[in-house]
Amino acid sequence: MKVNVGTLDRALRVAGGSLLIVLTLLNVIGPWGWLGIIAIATGVFRFCPAYTILGLRTCPMPAKDEGAV
Repeated sequence: MKVNVGTLDRALRVAGGSLLIVLTLLNVIGPWGWLGIIAIATGVFRFCPAYTILGLRTCPMPAKDEGAV
């Protein structure tokens, strides 16, 4: 798995997923709020399978070592 979720994207996923779970626990929204677990997991592991399928990435490309042969 290559990292494809950037820092801001990661923070938004964890915050949004946490909010969904809290709202579910407080019975504000229905059981679909448990899908927040997926958002948290993709943020923690910094990998989103949907991004791979769509060819997206929100993290910067790693710098190439120009001095290596």
